[in-house]
Amino acid sequence: MSLRGRLFLLALLPLLASLALIAFAVRQQERELAAREQALVRASYMDARRTELRHYVDLAVSTLKPLLGQPGGPQRALQLLSSLDYGPDGYFFVYDLQGRVLMHSRQAELVGQNLWELRDPQGRPTIQQLIAKAKAGGGYVEYLWRKPSSNLLAPKLGYVVAVPEWNWMLGTGLYLDGIEATMAELERGARQNITTTLLWVGAVAVFGVALISAGALALNLSEHRSAEAKLRALAREVVQSQEDERARLARELHDGVSQALVATKLLIESAQHEPGGAGRLQALALKQLNGTLAEVRHISHALRPALLDTLGLPAALQHLAGEFDAAGGAHFEAGIEGEEAELPEAVKTALFRIAQEALNNAARHARATAVRVALRFEPRGGLVLEVADDGRGFDADAAQAVADRGLGLRSMRERADALGARLSLATAPGQGCRLAVKLGPAEAMTMGREGLQPGANQGAARRPHSRAGK
Repeated sequence: MSLRGRLFLLALLPLLASLALIAFAVRQQERELAAREQALVRASYMDARRTELRHYVDLAVSTLKPLLGQPGGPQRALQLLSSLDYGPDGYFFVYDLQGRVLMHSRQAELVGQNLWELRDPQGRPTIQQLIAKAKAGGGYVEYLWRKPSSNLLAPKLGYVVAVPEWNWMLGTGLYLDGIEATMAELERGARQNITTTLLWVGAVAVFGVALISAGALALNLSEHRSAEAKLRALAREVVQSQEDERARLARELHDGVSQALVATKLLIESAQHEPGGAGRLQALALKQLNGTLAEVRHISHALRPALLDTLGLPAALQHLAGEFDAAGGAHFEAGIEGEEAELPEAVKTALFRIAQEALNNAARHARATAVRVALRFEPRGGLVLEVADDGRGFDADAAQAVADRGLGLRSMRERADALGARLSLATAPGQGCRLAVKLGPAEAMTMGREGLQPGANQGAARRPHSRAGK
């Protein structure tokens, strides 16, 4: 995976993980909040219903008190209680303490039956529980009973008291399926709130991913445009360099080699027409030919120094430093450190061109008084090329940020990258410049096709461990 892709994942994964944790925490908190809310609603509802039931029974008992001790009081009391209700499922019931039904305003078919042994689907004795609670002074009982409006079993909360004067159990009750419906509605609302919250978290996650993706895309496009601009500028520079080199070679050949050959040709023709002065003319022609050969060697060396192929990179670097030193303006020197080893062709050429570009930059721009090239052969097979000057330095980042500047530095980096080497540059305005190219043992000895081993020394004499020359 590319570095950009890794950075994208490094920014994206923590965001997604954080949002997932937030969503989980919100979901848990909302569930707990919904459970607490349901518990509070249930408790409040049950408290209100208990109070309501007690008030109903107290009202019925107060209605019966004037009839206690009167002839025919029980019959009149039953008639009165059967007429009292509060809704389709709100009614009073009366049993004797042995479980026989005395009055049931909604289920008249039960009157006269003894329900002492009646049990609910779970096997609990319903009437026995009610009578026991009434004998104990009255209270609340939860049980299952058939609801008149639906004719289905439903949970019911009853409140019963005893009327000992008549051996009665008097009570009423409220069905609890309404609270269950309310609880179910609250639970649906809680689930909907949780779903809405998770959707918001998901929307935030999508927005964050989209924002990061857009930023990465914008960065990629910006870098792509910058890279394209630099590539176009580099291509123009390469083409311009080729044209400049061709123009220089054309001038050199026309002004130097061509003129010298013309002069030699004229001398030879003159010797043919003047037999008496042939010896003198031949000597002049020979001298002219020697000058022409020197000019051709100079041009050939400028294109690729012969020392690089014959004596190797160290000698070529020393010769290159000597040429710059002879040109004046600054003191150039080259030093070789460590035990030399024959290098592959690709390594020699790339390092020589890097040193050549660095020396050119130092001669043109650095305003240095001293420039040193150091080629260091490390004990374990590595190789380091350093070019340092005491000039005015420059801002390397600013130079590379502009497409049409820093082309020489980019060219050196590309050559180093092609070798698998690491190029480092230490410079700042007013602090000189130090460029270093470091190759590991594998890169130094396996680049190119030669596959030479350290110490092969094909035609190159071993030099001292440290030497400087011009």
